[in-house]
Amino acid sequence: MNTTPSPPPNTRPRATRREWLGLGVLALPTLLLSLDMSVLYLALPHMAAELRPTGAQTLWIMDVYGFMLAGFLITMGTLGDRIGRRRLLMIGAAAFGLASVAAAYSTSAEMLIATRTLMGLAGATLMPSTLALISNMFRDPTQRAVAISLWTSCFMGGTAIGPLVGGLFLQWFWWGAVFLLGVPVMLLLLVCAPLLLPEYRDPDAGRLDLFSVALSLAAILPVVYGLKTAAEGGSGTASLAAIAIGAAMGTWFVRRQLRLRHPLLDLTLFRSRPFSAALGVMLVGAVTMGGMNFLLVQYLQLVAGNSPLAAGAWMLPPVLVMIAATLCCASLARRVGRATVIGGGMFVTGVGFLVLVFVSADSGTVPVVLGLLLASVGLGPGAALITDIVVGSAPPEKAGSAAAMSETSGEFGIAAGVALLGSLAAVVYRTRVEVPGEVSVGAAAETAGQTLPGAASVADDLPPAVAAELLTSAQEAFTMGINVIAVGGVIVMVVFGSLALWLLRGADTAQPTEAQGEPEPAARETGEPVAADLTPVGAAPPAETGATGFARTDESVSPSEPVRPQADSDDTTGRTR
Repeated sequence: MNTTPSPPPNTRPRATRREWLGLGVLALPTLLLSLDMSVLYLALPHMAAELRPTGAQTLWIMDVYGFMLAGFLITMGTLGDRIGRRRLLMIGAAAFGLASVAAAYSTSAEMLIATRTLMGLAGATLMPSTLALISNMFRDPTQRAVAISLWTSCFMGGTAIGPLVGGLFLQWFWWGAVFLLGVPVMLLLLVCAPLLLPEYRDPDAGRLDLFSVALSLAAILPVVYGLKTAAEGGSGTASLAAIAIGAAMGTWFVRRQLRLRHPLLDLTLFRSRPFSAALGVMLVGAVTMGGMNFLLVQYLQLVAGNSPLAAGAWMLPPVLVMIAATLCCASLARRVGRATVIGGGMFVTGVGFLVLVFVSADSGTVPVVLGLLLASVGLGPGAALITDIVVGSAPPEKAGSAAAMSETSGEFGIAAGVALLGSLAAVVYRTRVEVPGEVSVGAAAETAGQTLPGAASVADDLPPAVAAELLTSAQEAFTMGINVIAVGGVIVMVVFGSLALWLLRGADTAQPTEAQGEPEPAARETGEPVAADLTPVGAAPPAETGATGFARTDESVSPSEPVRPQADSDDTTGRTR
């Protein structure tokens, strides 16, 4: 029997000018969403002066956007697979633009919380849709790696420039103007998307299981809430209870997905070792960098003595160098392999953490920025390549679900890093700080003994000599916490860098039916090649063989058998064919 092998990767359809212009359209909402996570930091005092929120309302204004974004990523990524990724992107863009206008003109704290909630919900539709469309538009592996590198650079850049953009806007406009940044971007997206972006969806997606949606929210939101509460110094019992509830709901969610014929989240993706390893490495990187950034921003302001705007400016060089390295990672990976770039980058990050091990309270700004620069350069290119591995290891019809898992891993990692590493640094601080006898009793002593910001606020009301003594001890204790976290970071980067070299060494051939020239199943029978790509809407669906190489045996039927309608069921053994 004659068989025709699938074409090698270098014969995959290459992107045209239209796809590259479409990438520019997709980069805009990515830049905006990441910018919107940090742009409110500098606007918060101006907003608080006008709306006068309570302490709890202030926390919700800051956090609810991230809560909704993290909670709905999986649901929206899978929804895009079902209704069409371009359609969901445009719906989300319109909703985000309207919610931004409402947030800008909020007249009360309650209204701002509600509009920030809608912005987070709309943002959750945009992130996985943009990444999934990139994976569909750029089928050539080399071009896809470059496209994802550009996408990742926009995401990193938006987070870095958020405080600066907020500061510049506040020079001339009122606090609500920071939200209006999204309006022209979303209008441009709505105009250009139908012209430049194709539509894709899973031709056999089935119905959306609403109970699974509820379970996913019940699993994700309590965990994120518990981590953030712990990071903000809230009740330890409440934090642990929230995390435990989320873990229980997550277990229920996983068990349900394994029984459904059309699950909300396709857990068979984790059978791919590159996919699972890449998500794990991404999670570890997000934890370490999320926690370290949280601590270093405080160091630059409260130890090195920089203003908030100056501290934000000092954070730019590491991000700019990281973006430059990220843009070069695709060509470097072609030469030495993605596993080498990712694992080697983690070793470079370990060197950056090693620099931070020796930082002291009087080191100043430059050593801290140097350590952060090395750490960022090491992890930035790896983040782009890991994202490419995640979406490239998934079948094209599951690109939205894979993109959502990638984004959720990053969101969880940052939240966990701030909570866990911030809590560890706080423990070190409390054991090392020495409060002068003049403030050794009462609420002031307790406040100064808990956190460095607390010590700084107490010092404002003390005589100069006592204030200097307190601040010196508090700064040294806080810096010791950074040193301890940095030691752990060095160990983690060496261990997981070595694991990345081992587990991801097959990532460059993560698509066995295509990259290794294996014949597709249908080709073995008919002698004709079968495309393993996702068919655009309106075309006939292709043979259902995913890029992971796993047979979809639970949904395959014999050509001679009639197919009767089949509803989703929790019992996969009771299917009627």
